[in-house]
Amino acid sequence: MAVQNYVQTIARTLMEEMRRDDRVVVLGEDVGKRGGVFLATEHLYDTFGPDRVIDTPLSEAAIIGAAIGMSVYGRRPVAEIQFSDYVYPGFDQLVSQAAKLRYRSGGAFTTPMVVRMPAGGGVKGGHHHSQNPETHFIHTPGLQVVYPSTPNDAKGCLKTTIRGEDPVVFLEPKRLYRALKEDVSDDVDFMLPIGRGVRRREGDDVVLISYGASMGETLKAADALSDQGIAADVIDLRWLMPWDENLVLERVAAVGRAVLVSEAPHSGNMMSEVAATIAEEVLDMLEAPPLRVSGFDTPYPYAQDRVYLPGPNRILHAVQQVLDY
Repeated sequence: MAVQNYVQTIARTLMEEMRRDDRVVVLGEDVGKRGGVFLATEHLYDTFGPDRVIDTPLSEAAIIGAAIGMSVYGRRPVAEIQFSDYVYPGFDQLVSQAAKLRYRSGGAFTTPMVVRMPAGGGVKGGHHHSQNPETHFIHTPGLQVVYPSTPNDAKGCLKTTIRGEDPVVFLEPKRLYRALKEDVSDDVDFMLPIGRGVRRREGDDVVLISYGASMGETLKAADALSDQGIAADVIDLRWLMPWDENLVLERVAAVGRAVLVSEAPHSGNMMSEVAATIAEEVLDMLEAPPLRVSGFDTPYPYAQDRVYLPGPNRILHAVQQVLDY
């Protein structure tokens, strides 16, 4: 085990996978000699050269389109979009082509590719560098979507997606890139199963469910609740498509109260789907309606990003609401 931060883990995991399999290539803007805007591809160019670490033009359509072509012809590309906010010029390629190819070809072709995107706010980046676009992708059949909240999970999920047969949107909470360190497995074959969440805390008073950077805020709220004698069960979804319905429904049915946390805009976000599934499947087991704590239905602000983000105080307020219901 080595103590690493999130972005170091991404870079070292890519290094391991490129050494393991010479079909793995990395492409994107400034991923080569620069090592990426966040240094998530640092040292890869020096190790593998320009044929496998490819600096591309400033064109997300070209990056994703090239990755699709590479994947169909036997490569395993890992494409980097510098900020998730920039993905939209390549959106059609991803949702209309990559996501549909297995279905359209009756399984004759697959697109084993990963599109990495730093996502989320809290870095004073304003509305073009702080968005959470995961809802656009979880709504697209054929795409897998993953949003790990810890370095170790990032390693296990990234290896799983690189070795898989389907296109994956791999979202990385950029405000955690250097804010969080932990022991990371040194097993070069460490993989986490597709669609499996994890319990971060055990409790029987309320279930808190989150993912990505909001997971840290959720855990802070759980610690504050513990100081008040309230035991929160905390679930980290990790995978958003597919997501771990069994884990969520089991815990919510057992506890009866749930608060769902996501920093994406409120309307139609991932937690809307989780709340709807809870209502459909375990309504009779609930002691209170599931509550969502989220971003707002506004462009992401420059000056008030901490107000926009669902911090511990807003989570605690929601918990009090479901406890008092």
